Amino acid sequence: MTAKQDVPLLSDLMPWSVAAPRLGRAWIMAPDAGSLRARWDALLGADGPAERERLFRPSRARTLHTAVGQLPGQATAPGRLARLVRGEAPCPEPVRVRHGTYDQQWLLPDHRLIDAARPELWRVADARQLFAVEQPRVPQDTGPALAVSAVLPVGRQGRVRPLYRRPAGAEPNLAPGLLDHLADRLGRPVTAEDAFGYLAATARHDAGGLAVPLTTDPELWTRGVALGRELIRLHTRGAHTGERPRLPGGRRPYVRAALPARGLPAELAYDPDEEALLIGEGRISPVPAAAWDAHAGGVRVLEAWYERRTGAVEPGTLEAVRPAGWPQEWTTDLLELITVLALLGEAGAEQERLTAAVGDAPPVTAGELTAAGVLPAPAAARRPASVLDHQEEGPDGQFALL
Repeated sequence: MTAKQDVPLLSDLMPWSVAAPRLGRAWIMAPDAGSLRARWDALLGADGPAERERLFRPSRARTLHTAVGQLPGQATAPGRLARLVRGEAPCPEPVRVRHGTYDQQWLLPDHRLIDAARPELWRVADARQLFAVEQPRVPQDTGPALAVSAVLPVGRQGRVRPLYRRPAGAEPNLAPGLLDHLADRLGRPVTAEDAFGYLAATARHDAGGLAVPLTTDPELWTRGVALGRELIRLHTRGAHTGERPRLPGGRRPYVRAALPARGLPAELAYDPDEEALLIGEGRISPVPAAAWDAHAGGVRVLEAWYERRTGAVEPGTLEAVRPAGWPQEWTTDLLELITVLALLGEAGAEQERLTAAVGDAPPVTAGELTAAGVLPAPAAARRPASVLDHQEEGPDGQFALL
């Protein structure tokens, strides 16, 4: 067994990391895009400046008068929010984001609305990108140490480590020389995607952070890469493969009793004997116990998902602008989430076996990587790459000086 202190840390293997974007106001994110458009319209249609300010919820970082540049890759109308006129300023097109370990929501991608948007992440968020998101260590929690997302992670999460430092899948965010060193030790080529898959399968909480026990065993490496690719497919819901997660026939969850078309159901419950998820008068089954029991961040995943959509909100706020009934798209999203959690539960057994086998095999230690000059990574590898190939619009429509 490798000495704990000599297991490489994820922070050394993937040197560049960014804190997740901090929104600052809850109303700019929602489970459905329609609510965001309605909230934007309500903000601009407020009765006077004082009411618009109340709805906006200003902070130290953002007020109605804050002037900031556009978010990279996003087209928003220039001008300060205090000056916008209803009907003349179109709503920013909502984008899909990841909130928490598994939930996917919609966000208004407007720099004037987000307290700390982390533009360096938006610059590299494209169809090729994958994000490794460190998860907090919670006692007795069965959730993953590392989540993977194909869309931008936002909110209260751990450090975000993009797989690529530049758009279009260019320049892997890996310690320089790591891939070559692993290839020499394993006797086979190692790609950035291989390494990312392996770390997704093996990363675990350790005293110093997230540790990644690297192996010199080619068979174990291949197992780790294959398992990691499957975990990535499940976490991203098949975003890069085009293969949406599906359970075998007879085990796929279906709506057995319709969810209410009007009003939001008040309760969520689980019948273990029938493997049924009860949503008010609605009923979904089969829902494996592994999906119901899945936890992340110390809370049950399905309960947290449900609470974000039906929980109490303050009347008269923009957060209160939401569907009056249960939208069909929520049902689709819930069925997919149940499928993902069930399949992740099945993969958990193989992950445990792999962890045990890697712990007993000859390792690639942090000391070895240090002796080879791979670690520590150079300071430049911990900073964002210069990725700009065009001008970015600055405050009030002026171009930024770069």
